[in-house]
Amino acid sequence: MLRLWRATINTRNGLAFAIRSEQAIREELVALALSIPLAWLIGATTMRRVELVATVVLVLVVELLNTAIEKLADRLTLDHDPQIGRVKDMGSAAVGVSILMAGAFWLFALVERMGGI
Repeated sequence: MLRLWRATINTRNGLAFAIRSEQAIREELVALALSIPLAWLIGATTMRRVELVATVVLVLVVELLNTAIEKLADRLTLDHDPQIGRVKDMGSAAVGVSILMAGAFWLFALVERMGGI
């Protein structure tokens, strides 16, 4: 139980730091809050609603990982390093791909709701 408690505290601390330090995290939390009622309106089934919210959660998870990579890279050196730049770009690409995937899910669900599928 103690280990679970410590893990919970670490999770809270990490999320709190990310919220304080990263605008993208705050924006994605707003998107998550908005996605819950919107998923209820757009999703044709309960499973589709869960999928829609889960895609937004996935974007948040990828953004948290990208933020962690960037913070670690900045801790290593603030000098311009082409390899670190590429690593940061790959993290950003992961966020971009997850956003595109989420957008595709939401678009599919919207078309489905409108009777297009």
